[in-house]
Amino acid sequence: MRSVVFTLLILTLFNNIWPAQNSESICPTVDVGYATYLGNRTYSNTVAYLGIPYAEPPVGDLRFRATVPLNTTRVSEEANLNGDAVINATYYPDFCIQGTTGAGDAGGAGSEDCLNVNIYSPYDAQEGDNLPVLFYIHGGGYIFGNPRNWPFDNWVYQSPNVIIVSVYYRLDSFGFLATPEFANSTYGDFNAGFKDQIQALKWVKSYISKFGGDPTKVTINGQSAGGSSVELHMIANEGEQLFSGAIAQSVFRTPLPTPEQQRPLFQFYASYAGCGTGSVAEQMACLRGASVSALARAQDAAAQGKFSGLYNLFRPVLDGVLITGYPTLKFQRDEFAHVPLIVGATSNETLSGGTNISLALQEFFPSLTDADIQEFLLLYPVDEFDSLSQQFQVATGEPELICGRQAMSGPSSLYSNTWTYRYNTPNPTSGSDLVSHAAENWMMFDGTNTGFNGSTTFTPQTPAELAFASELIAYWLSFVRAGNPNTYKLDKSPVWEQYTESNPMRMVLMQDPQNLTNVSGSYMEGQPVAEAARCAFAISKVKACEN
Repeated sequence: MRSVVFTLLILTLFNNIWPAQNSESICPTVDVGYATYLGNRTYSNTVAYLGIPYAEPPVGDLRFRATVPLNTTRVSEEANLNGDAVINATYYPDFCIQGTTGAGDAGGAGSEDCLNVNIYSPYDAQEGDNLPVLFYIHGGGYIFGNPRNWPFDNWVYQSPNVIIVSVYYRLDSFGFLATPEFANSTYGDFNAGFKDQIQALKWVKSYISKFGGDPTKVTINGQSAGGSSVELHMIANEGEQLFSGAIAQSVFRTPLPTPEQQRPLFQFYASYAGCGTGSVAEQMACLRGASVSALARAQDAAAQGKFSGLYNLFRPVLDGVLITGYPTLKFQRDEFAHVPLIVGATSNETLSGGTNISLALQEFFPSLTDADIQEFLLLYPVDEFDSLSQQFQVATGEPELICGRQAMSGPSSLYSNTWTYRYNTPNPTSGSDLVSHAAENWMMFDGTNTGFNGSTTFTPQTPAELAFASELIAYWLSFVRAGNPNTYKLDKSPVWEQYTESNPMRMVLMQDPQNLTNVSGSYMEGQPVAEAARCAFAISKVKACEN
């Protein structure tokens, strides 16, 4: 009895602090038809609906299989069975099982039951508002990544006229296991993690209107593997139009091997997990019954040098049905979606370490011949660079990442409005003046630095950094709203000129050097002729680089 009285007292005090008319404001809900979700009001004008499922959990017999659309009847029945038809969506869900970052750490954290989206909306958004939608695909090499580490509350707070959706998709072996036998889906399915993204886009098309979004005005956006995913969506046979614009940041130009090229990795993985004997059917039955720990150790072992094959990473493959050709080649052949595009890279991109350019290129692009590598080396003579380290960075960073800008923007600009950029502000916590891979993530997402197993550290940002972040967000969301980064840019920001092949201009996105908050440091520049020539060569090597 005493506890009941105490609870009533607390509720009375709470109601005195939050008047009755505010009770709804702290408990925003959305009815999607089959369920009602309770969101979390993170700013006065912003609501986050976290962990909304878009597909059936890929567990048990659904492990390694194509995404199964959400059973909405099941969701509705389970909500009612729990005695409360309102489902709590106020906390971040479990992230997908992680692989190693390659820094000697073990992966394995996370859950298989992870096919969810986080939705960020204006507080007063409702069905019929038809707000444009940003659909964000996180990076991490298709191996790791947790959407919680790239929050969008601040984006909506700044621009409460968009809906933002951030997707969880299966990673590493759980999302990209492949062997030729998967051509018969009895055994498994190719590109399951990429199919997760497609199913999430289909869910958005069906239900985002309930959150106030316009399902016909969806911009896909991603960085690194997310940028690679954007590129893949633009060339994949998805069967229906799921997006109307694209932003590709630092496109991860990883090789797309054939299932046959991935067979040795499959056999290593199955053996390491204790499932190496018998037919493929028997191996798959064993793998579906294996523990997450056993599978996590097996996928990490391949990446950490215990597998001697050329293709040691789980990533998208050329399945011949959904992905029928290398993205670079499809762009050059005009076999891609004609939608407005922003594409760019940071100034000092590379994903390789060490000092030996030949070894780095061979490791990243296993099908390059010695003759191919010699041709690459001729383009990067040491006397054209300030140092050996700069030579290494440019010689590896251009084919791995930077040339994605040219590979996509040139063909795109022939059909659609296209803008390109060079991001030129270092991550201030890196201890380096280099503008390395993912530097813009720190600026755009509250000072995030991702760590092992889905973790991150947020570092407070200075007023000048916050001002620059606002400038970036304004360009991005202007593009989402209007198909043009200039329409709703900040007044202080320069006009972002379109890219054309005859006038290859790009925006240098840069914090003001004097750290002023009311002045933009960004400016336009032309693409350097030498870079254009080197990237043209990298693009011509698409079949050898397999990207």
